[in-house]
Amino acid sequence: MSYAVIEAGGTQFRVKKGDLVRIPALRADVGSTIAFTPLVVHDGEKTRIGNPAIEGAEVRCRVIEHGRGKKVIVFKFKRRKQYRRKKGHRQKYTAIRVEDIITE
Repeated sequence: MSYAVIEAGGTQFRVKKGDLVRIPALRADVGSTIAFTPLVVHDGEKTRIGNPAIEGAEVRCRVIEHGRGKKVIVFKFKRRKQYRRKKGHRQKYTAIRVEDIITE
């Protein structure tokens, strides 16, 4: 089983062919193909680690959708001071499907 580690939006994701991954929002059209340079590639036998990325390797993905995640409530409270603040936040994401991992 081959897999790769890619970086998107400051976060690293371990992906394999056919995975559907939600990454932080990208400016890309739905249905378009985007490519990531992997940091680590494992082809089933050996593992290659980049410094910081692996030259010549590529992870091709297709953009499936754009959306917003579940709401996270931020609640600040100080007892006996009549202080309460409630805020909500929904993180934007881009869903991608990994189509191919090219090692060379």
